[in-house]
Amino acid sequence: MYFLGPYWWLMIPGLILGIYAQIKLSGVYNKYVRVPTRSGLTGAQAAREILDSAGLNNVPIQKVGGHLTDHYDPTKKALFLSPENYEGNSIASVGVAAHETGHALQHQAAYAPLKLRMLLVPITQFASIAWAGLFFLGLILGGPFFSKFIFAAIAIFGVMTLFQLVTLPVEFDASRRAKEQLFRLGLVHSDERAGVSKVLSAAAMTYVAALVTSILQLLRFVMIARSRDR
Repeated sequence: MYFLGPYWWLMIPGLILGIYAQIKLSGVYNKYVRVPTRSGLTGAQAAREILDSAGLNNVPIQKVGGHLTDHYDPTKKALFLSPENYEGNSIASVGVAAHETGHALQHQAAYAPLKLRMLLVPITQFASIAWAGLFFLGLILGGPFFSKFIFAAIAIFGVMTLFQLVTLPVEFDASRRAKEQLFRLGLVHSDERAGVSKVLSAAAMTYVAALVTSILQLLRFVMIARSRDR
């Protein structure tokens, strides 16, 4: 089957990088989630300090179920932290919580990449469903329908790749803002900085892996389309 067959080797680098990124994140997080901060602040408390110092007193911090489900919702202007990071007072918990406040700070500053990502979210949600249907339909129908459906699917998948690309600066900048505020406000001590940086760097690697995987998958689909269109 063309969807699974040709150029399958292009999937290997992304798969390996993705597995490595997840193992790295799990290992680093599990290490530092056992190391309490000297300040004793929980992730929720540290996030509250950062938000309040930026004048974002109206941004609520809520607990959400799941593991590492932490996120900032720009539509609700609210911060959501997983139980272990909301209640935990570890270096990992404070680092992750601070990272999510970084997105709130981006929203406040009208950070352009965040605004673009927000615009792409509904389009990407549609694209994640539509591209596969069009791709399969093109392969099944073949003939004159092949190019129309396949290249439409590739264009739609390209939107998803663009979303992954835009996500990188958003995530790296959020981590930069997080570390800046943690250190400026004295929420973590100098000897805890390395731990915070390692946790945030490991988390960022998962986004790099997602982008690489998406680019290679897009390239694979283009190569499949070109080989069938000859």
